[in-house]
Amino acid sequence: MNRRIIRASVAVLSCSKEDNDVVATTTPALNCATTTLSTSDFISSGTAQSTTLTVGLTGATVGTTTFAIASSSANFTPATFTTALTAGQTTVVIPLTFDGTSSVTSETLTITVPGYASGTCTAVATITTGASSTTIATGSTSGVAGVVTAANAFLATLTDAQKTTVQPALTKANAIKWSNLPGGVSIRNGLEFSGLSAAQLTAALVVVQAAAGTTANEGYSEFEQIRAADDVLRTTYSGGSGYSSGEYIIAFLGTPSATGTWMLQFGGHHYAQNITFSNGAVVSATPLHQGVEPRSWTTSGTTYAPLNQEHNAMIAMLASLSTAQLATAKLTTTFSDVLLGPGKDGQFPTTKVGLAVSTLTDAQKQLVLAAIRPWTQDVGDAFGAALLAIYTNELNSTYISYSGNITMETNADYARIDGPSVWIEFVCQSGAVIRSDIHYHTIFRDHTRDYNGL
Repeated sequence: MNRRIIRASVAVLSCSKEDNDVVATTTPALNCATTTLSTSDFISSGTAQSTTLTVGLTGATVGTTTFAIASSSANFTPATFTTALTAGQTTVVIPLTFDGTSSVTSETLTITVPGYASGTCTAVATITTGASSTTIATGSTSGVAGVVTAANAFLATLTDAQKTTVQPALTKANAIKWSNLPGGVSIRNGLEFSGLSAAQLTAALVVVQAAAGTTANEGYSEFEQIRAADDVLRTTYSGGSGYSSGEYIIAFLGTPSATGTWMLQFGGHHYAQNITFSNGAVVSATPLHQGVEPRSWTTSGTTYAPLNQEHNAMIAMLASLSTAQLATAKLTTTFSDVLLGPGKDGQFPTTKVGLAVSTLTDAQKQLVLAAIRPWTQDVGDAFGAALLAIYTNELNSTYISYSGNITMETNADYARIDGPSVWIEFVCQSGAVIRSDIHYHTIFRDHTRDYNGL
């Protein structure tokens, strides 16, 4: 598609055959570094209002061009903007309207142009109550380049002391410093969200979003929901005062780069993500710990249940088994938590137990893949798809097992998927704050790829 656009440019700009050798051949591209929302307007929840989105361009071609603007919750319009561009135009300003939805605190706008390079750019609007704050937006390209761009943009907002704190060395000792417990930086690397300014926090979340998957209720959406669950515990339940979305952290182990090796860590209570990049590619996305309490809640008419897809896929996988298969898959051990949580790095059982996937029907095998898929969708889409392809190829050497009940609704109900590479556990626990209900703990590891083999 890009080549066809370049030829069209030649047809417009050339006056004769001899002129062809002087026509610029730059591929039209989005310039995400200069893609921003207006910083002169605040976006206030509950109030319909207007702002502007400036989209950066490189090598723009003459002609009518349509920009697609996807709003993460469909609260900004329009969805498309068509305008006539001139050769070499570097920006286009798009007027936007926020509909005033009061339940939204952050909105991600994804900008794409068919035929233009750089994939997509993103701009994040922080939506607050009242008129005292400013909307902050940061552009970033998609893929690993986008993560590096976003990381450097975040670093540029920090003081020298903060930069030192957020960038510990890439060592095994630092890599394994994560937890599923509340406690902020006392048990983790990096900077705590509660200590960041509004601008710094927005820039930090752009990094997380650039590195996370885009599937609905997975990736960045799931991270933000699990974070929000801590605020629900704090504000709604007795005993929840020690929980907060502000106790989450971000850290770079090593220097963010498109050539070197470094790790991005982000997380807090019930969330720990460790993504390793090397030579401009994602090479590891594990360990990944996720949990949630409460399991679901409703805010401003919207119900959130961030781990329902994982929970339901595990149930479907187990429910497909015959009585004989269930007997083979059932473990004699009772699990009060995941086996390979924090501090249990490299302690995979030497012998696989349970039911061999190779003995399942094709339909049952697809349900095993469906149970694996949500975890692979939490990291950037391209690497997640590559991981799932590896796990698919290894499926016949994979085992599934469970303990307790296959309904996964009571304390100590447990399910496991263990392959040559993939390791996933899902367990139900009695609530830590909401004692009358259960909550979930999960772990996603890879036998060979955890921490990229540190």
